[in-house]
Amino acid sequence: MSADWDSTRMLALGTLHARLEAERKLEPLMQTLVPEPIYEFYPLGMSMGGADQVLRYYRQFFSDFMLRVVGYELLEEWVNERSVAQEYDITLSVHGAHETHRVLGVLYVSGHLLGGERIYGSERVIHLMLGDLFDELKPI
Repeated sequence: MSADWDSTRMLALGTLHARLEAERKLEPLMQTLVPEPIYEFYPLGMSMGGADQVLRYYRQFFSDFMLRVVGYELLEEWVNERSVAQEYDITLSVHGAHETHRVLGVLYVSGHLLGGERIYGSERVIHLMLGDLFDELKPI
C-alpha cells in the first residue's frame, strides 16, 4: 500500500465494487480486482482464486444467485485503510420458499486494487452463491 492510500480511498474502491456488482457490470467489476484475486469462504475454510475462476463465479452469481434475491438489509459496515466489511441479511427465493441468510463480506486491498474477498456465511448460502463452482473449492 502506498503512503497516499487511506480509509477514504478504500471506501471509494469498495463502494465502486459493490455498485458494479449490484449493476451486474462484469468487465468493470473485474477491473476493480488484482489479476489473480483470492476469494475465501468461512467457516468452511475453503477458497478459490485466479481471474478465470472468479470470472466464472461472477457469471454464476449474476445469472442465478442475484435472481433469487427478494430482499436484503445492510446491517453494519466497517472501513479502514486495508478493508471494507459489510454485514447483510439476504432473503432468497429457493424453490418457492424464502430463506434469510446472514452474510459478512470483507473486501481487502492489494496495492490500489482489491485482492479479493473473505465471505462468512453458512455452507448453504455459499453453495447457492457458487453453484457448480462449490465443488471446485480448495482448502485454505
